[in-house]
Amino acid sequence: MDQIVNDLHFLVENACELPTNIFGYGIWSHHIKPMIPLGQKLAEEYGADKEIVTIAILLHDLVSIEDEKNYKEHHTIGAERAEKILNGYNYPRDRIERIKLCIQNHRSSVNNNKNSIEEICVADADAIIHLTEISSLFYAAYKEMNKSIEEGQKWIKGKIEKDYKKLSERSREKYRNEFCVIIALLETE
Repeated sequence: MDQIVNDLHFLVENACELPTNIFGYGIWSHHIKPMIPLGQKLAEEYGADKEIVTIAILLHDLVSIEDEKNYKEHHTIGAERAEKILNGYNYPRDRIERIKLCIQNHRSSVNNNKNSIEEICVADADAIIHLTEISSLFYAAYKEMNKSIEEGQKWIKGKIEKDYKKLSERSREKYRNEFCVIIALLETE
């Protein structure tokens, strides 16, 4: 696992450094990189396969980083890209399929059922990271999307609410206080 994870770490971080990455390097430093230990912690707590969770986290947003045109369908295109990458390592077919499902089902904006604990860990980590790295949402709203203060506040609040709603019950309970504090700070009235 170590070699594949190291190689994927290098691949994804390098993609994040490219000037064509519309999200900027922050998608690495404030989203993917901090998701790794979070996902591993969830995997440990929930009894999931850490390797599958780690690899899925590393690859879950890669295709939208490489090409912004993939963003809308990055969960499906990304699963196919992950398969191609992992086939290059002769990674076991059954594990590739599990990683693909994690990537396909990670988005809070797409209501896909999560049928494995690994899928839950990746999706939860993807949502929780917005609570723990909320500055990245402010950056996206105001720097990348050029929203007004009110529009940005509304967008961030909606994103946090949507992410929180999609968390597993266990993670929702665990992160309830953080969610409530953030929503209270984002209330406009």
